[in-house]
Amino acid sequence: MASDKLIEEWFDLTRETMPSLASDRGWPVQFDHCFQRILLDNAVGGKWKDAIASPAYRNATDVQLQTAIELGRKAVSGEKELGELNRKSLAWRGKLGG
Repeated sequence: MASDKLIEEWFDLTRETMPSLASDRGWPVQFDHCFQRILLDNAVGGKWKDAIASPAYRNATDVQLQTAIELGRKAVSGEKELGELNRKSLAWRGKLGG
């Protein structure tokens, strides 16, 4: 179960920081739940619901949530491309055409 500090960081990142940057960055998503899906899927290497019980913020381990937060921070800093993370997430979910 993730610590309260990590949960606070998670919500600040996915509900405030990333949505506020989405338009200027041209990111493919803009809503908190979309950022959460992308980051959690990439943190666990597949559909997060296959690895973490819902609600994920409460049931993820510290390691899982920290990994997702680090991916989000890298997207914010430009070290990771959010579009690529989104494509991986959609592919794991069978929602990527091609």
